[in-house]
Amino acid sequence: MRKSLCLLLVAAAVVAGGCRNRYEELDLSMYQYRDTKDLVKFVYDAAEKLKSGGAQALEYFRDNRSLYNQDGHYLYIYDMDGVNIYHAGMKNLEGKNLWEVTDRNGKKITQLIMDALKNPDNPHAWVHYSWWQPGKFYPVPKSSCHFMVRMPNGKDVYVGGGINYPHEEKEFVRIVVDSAVDLIRKDGTSAYAEISNPASQYSYRDVQVFAFRPDGTVVISPVVDGEFSQMNLLDCVDEVGHKPFAQAVEQFKTRDKVWDVFMAKNKYQRDLVKKCLYLRKVMVNGKEIYVGAISDLPQPS
Repeated sequence: MRKSLCLLLVAAAVVAGGCRNRYEELDLSMYQYRDTKDLVKFVYDAAEKLKSGGAQALEYFRDNRSLYNQDGHYLYIYDMDGVNIYHAGMKNLEGKNLWEVTDRNGKKITQLIMDALKNPDNPHAWVHYSWWQPGKFYPVPKSSCHFMVRMPNGKDVYVGGGINYPHEEKEFVRIVVDSAVDLIRKDGTSAYAEISNPASQYSYRDVQVFAFRPDGTVVISPVVDGEFSQMNLLDCVDEVGHKPFAQAVEQFKTRDKVWDVFMAKNKYQRDLVKKCLYLRKVMVNGKEIYVGAISDLPQPS
């Protein structure tokens, strides 16, 4: 009888309150891989726990470190000065200031995270860099997402977690290109040096933001410093004869952004693979330029 009453009370509570999904305010529609979505949920859950629990939540994370140090990802928490408060994968970092720490490519990771947290084009504050996998001796490519949290005591911190060997989401390309366009609109041609910097947010793994004029001449090179002297992007063809840049310029007559797919050789097996091209149109000193980046086309299983 008592068990039946309890079940009825639970059922009534569900009917009265509804079956609320704790992720209903978390937009994951832009991601195409399950690993990416799961990581954002993992970090979001920890951020919500810290937001409501504060110091008690920190104690919980420390007492249950194994729950937050899973295969391929782990949780970390920093204050806004770059001091590590909690690290599930590398406990030795706790209490240290990592504001100036750089990866092997010169990326100042903590500073990039702080910029990402303030970037409206980057709602989950993604940062891409190289880092060390706990227990391994070499750095691995990593993509991490972050949430800023104000704890009950009023202290602001950020919570993050990353994926080793991440899938290349189209969203990652959109973020860096849209961010580059915003910087160009703000700073004009003086933004080109920052966008070209391999230690900036605009370059990660095989992705590099570039820009060109409607006539195909390069403004920001994805390969070398300076402009190409003997190359016109409108003449470039892919492995099946498609001209992605020339086609994009045609599409820009009726739109401000273009997604396109073209074929390239895999750099390891040399098989043909699909590449994803994202381009934006922006005005600089009264003239159009096209800003974009290229990545692998997502192939969710």
